[in-house]
Amino acid sequence: MSRDNKKEEMSKKYPDEEVYNKLVRDRIPEIIERDGKVSETRILSKEELIPLLGEKLDEEVRELLEVLGTDREETIKEMSDVLEVLRSLAEEQSMEMSEIEEVMEERAEKRGRFKQGIFLEKTRKNE
Repeated sequence: MSRDNKKEEMSKKYPDEEVYNKLVRDRIPEIIERDGKVSETRILSKEELIPLLGEKLDEEVRELLEVLGTDREETIKEMSDVLEVLRSLAEEQSMEMSEIEEVMEERAEKRGRFKQGIFLEKTRKNE
């Protein structure tokens, strides 16, 4: 059963509850309490966190793609969400964003960026 189906099933059983079962930002429980609700949370182990950060990255990239080219402010917010998840993944792997940015620059120097929009259709041997 998918996560959405489970959430729907639980909502029918407990109409006053919303089941999320998802990774959220650190201050979300505080925000929920400020809204007069109670949240049930737990701290994930590193083994649980890494795959859920991967799922969160996928979610945030999908949200980014939905707004890309339509609303500048929303696009910036969604890009910041993607970068936040990437930063969390890096930290969980004991990496600094500066290390990643350095490698990114090295790769850009050697292989280029994506500024020109080059689309490779095919290659063949030069005879």
